Amino acid sequence: MKKLFVVIAVIGLAAVSSLALAACGGGSSSSGGSSGGGKEGGILNATYASFPDYMDPQLSYTAEGWTAMGEVYIPLLTYKHAEGVEGSEVVPGLAKEMPKITNGGKTYTLFLRPGLKYSDGTPVKASDFTHTVERLFKVNSGGSPFFTAIVGAEKFAETKTGGIPGIKTNDKAGEIAITLTKPRGTFTNELGLMFTAPVPPNTPDEDQSASPPPGTGPYMITKSQPGRGWEYERNPYWAKANSKAMPEYPSGHVDGAKITVIRNPQTQVNDIEQGKYDWMQNPVPAARYTEVKEKYEGSQFRNEPTISTYYFWMNTTKPPFNDVKVRQAVNYAVDPAALERIYSGQIKGTQQILPPGMPGYKKFELYPHDVNKAKELIKEANPSDMDITVWTDTESPNNEAGEYYEGVLKEIGFNTTLKQINADNYFTVIGNQSTPNLDTGWSDWFEDYPHPNDFFQPLLSGESILQTNNGNFANFNEPALNKEVSKLGEEQLGPEQEQKYSEMDENVMKMAPWAPYGTRSLDTFVSSHVNLENVIYNPTFFEYLTSFEFNE
Repeated sequence: MKKLFVVIAVIGLAAVSSLALAACGGGSSSSGGSSGGGKEGGILNATYASFPDYMDPQLSYTAEGWTAMGEVYIPLLTYKHAEGVEGSEVVPGLAKEMPKITNGGKTYTLFLRPGLKYSDGTPVKASDFTHTVERLFKVNSGGSPFFTAIVGAEKFAETKTGGIPGIKTNDKAGEIAITLTKPRGTFTNELGLMFTAPVPPNTPDEDQSASPPPGTGPYMITKSQPGRGWEYERNPYWAKANSKAMPEYPSGHVDGAKITVIRNPQTQVNDIEQGKYDWMQNPVPAARYTEVKEKYEGSQFRNEPTISTYYFWMNTTKPPFNDVKVRQAVNYAVDPAALERIYSGQIKGTQQILPPGMPGYKKFELYPHDVNKAKELIKEANPSDMDITVWTDTESPNNEAGEYYEGVLKEIGFNTTLKQINADNYFTVIGNQSTPNLDTGWSDWFEDYPHPNDFFQPLLSGESILQTNNGNFANFNEPALNKEVSKLGEEQLGPEQEQKYSEMDENVMKMAPWAPYGTRSLDTFVSSHVNLENVIYNPTFFEYLTSFEFNE
């Protein structure tokens, strides 16, 4: 997930994100539905440092968006309301049970739970899934490449007409049959992502961030003001219908929530300490991290390990970064140890695509920090264009990482211009191919699901290069890699496949479309009014709204 996690993806959505090797968080209740000694009711007042990329389930691909909407829009399958290993388990969502897989691994058959309703009272029908997948392609979602394997979906992505013949539904029986062009070992995981969470068939085929559509979860978004905040109330049809249809899904403790965007993280910390707000979604800023951790760890603060990669991308389609020597030079010049200091130890330095904890990860070091080596490679390459634009967002410490990166590029001979973009819009801007001067810049990626495919297909395969909502910022399109990603994606993950992904990691880094610099831990910081022990931090959807409750 482009888990923006722009101070938090992204998806990532990104995403997710074998299953047993996902990141493991702190010890909170795994149910999310049973009280951990707190009280029921109340309104959670929370703050985000940036508004989600989109407040639309088919479009959002950042951690802010998935955290915001994870309890509003439920897919056919979903991820268990738990942390770490347990939270990476795919379980039935709106579907009665896990899919029946036939036809040599190409057909997935599911049945909707009976009696489901959207938050406006509209009944949920099997055919809504067809509409939702079509909508995914019509709005040019960054998550659409996950679903082009459905028969007819690739053509529909181009024409936006004619339907998707690989999806057959029966509203009376609640049956949904999905046929793929070839087996896909990750498709069950991808059905658990929010991209295909059903929405009513009358939902417009355009961004609905200002007026999010009705959903099926325990909460509904009642007000959305892009750039400023949004509000939740309980979904009235959850208690009437949906909770009876899916009793294992938690109903939540609070009656609702009000989210306010506060762009100064120092102010956020102060407001949490003073009890003005109950939770800040983004991490504590690097300048306050040690202080907050020492003062509040265990009672109001908890560190959360993640499966993530922070990196600088380089546009491989035009000078100077169409030359592999230039890209390799950048990798030699970037010092992960310097970035560890910028992130106050919340980054652990690494120089590869797959992060620790991901199946297939095997540590290697192709580019030990060597500025002189970098300068030699630049001299050998003699690029025709030394004027480049460096992109990053405005949130700390990502902005500082971008400033560091610009300085590194200057040191090895480039003439640079730094562009810092508001974090609300950063990935939308750099993901639009019409944006001028997309030369190089900052990004991060948090697992959508715990499978190495999630770090290659959405980010580095040719099929994922999109005109809008692009996630392959390097525009990296290597035929041999595309073929290998496609082939491995058909197989179930095992030791042999993990070894191949490990080899792929090293081979791609020899071509150096990125300069990766670290994997990150995040944190959960709440006021003294909130029962931290009960807050669930999930590897894909992060803090679940249903797990927040107030102390007695």
